[in-house]
Amino acid sequence: MIVERLWRLRKDAELTQDELAAILNINKHSISSYERDKSEPPDAIKIAIARHFNVSIDYLLGLTENPAPIAQQDRFVRLPEGFPEAGINDLRNYIGYIIYKNGKQKR
Repeated sequence: MIVERLWRLRKDAELTQDELAAILNINKHSISSYERDKSEPPDAIKIAIARHFNVSIDYLLGLTENPAPIAQQDRFVRLPEGFPEAGINDLRNYIGYIIYKNGKQKR
């Protein structure tokens, strides 16, 4: 999965293999090899890739579809399986209410 994710992240950032290699301080051949699934990047390079593109390692490896790094994930709420589409607006309204209520209490 890292093959597709790395390629997509690089293309979306409009980076060439040479440019990404320079950012990661590795050679272009390594990037090419990773993208063609000829070799797997070492963990240190995976971490550098994830940090550069601001995605989680889990996303890079295809373990999740959520690209947000772990540090940012606490700002998201994962809805349970089967959560009704119609309930999303109610949930947004409730979140707005909580924000409003907490703002009033601080005064």
